Amino acid sequence: QVQLVESGGGLVQAGGSLRLSCAASGRTSSTYSMSWFRQAPGKEREFVGTIRWSSSIPSYTESVKGRFTISRDNAKNTVFLQMNSLQPEDTAVYYCRLSNGRGITYWGQGTQVNVSS
Repeated sequence: QVQLVESGGGLVQAGGSLRLSCAASGRTSSTYSMSWFRQAPGKEREFVGTIRWSSSIPSYTESVKGRFTISRDNAKNTVFLQMNSLQPEDTAVYYCRLSNGRGITYWGQGTQVNVSS
């Protein structure tokens, strides 16, 4: 089993920044990737970005490219989502997901991000 705990959400004005963290614990040795998703009120959950654990290569959805950066701390089994130039449309609950090499995924409980105009 894997447990994921997100933190770092909050309220920020448009143009501001937040840094989300997702700490993984448990059976993390076979991690393939860790990803961020978000879900705005009344909308489906959408992919934000991901980072492959073996290569540290991140990829992003188009709407956040150039504003969001995913990084990781191997020693702490933690992945980060640095969010800059935040806009009201970035308001959502942000979720962390871990995928292992056997197609199993684990989700965190989510952290709320509110961006005021």
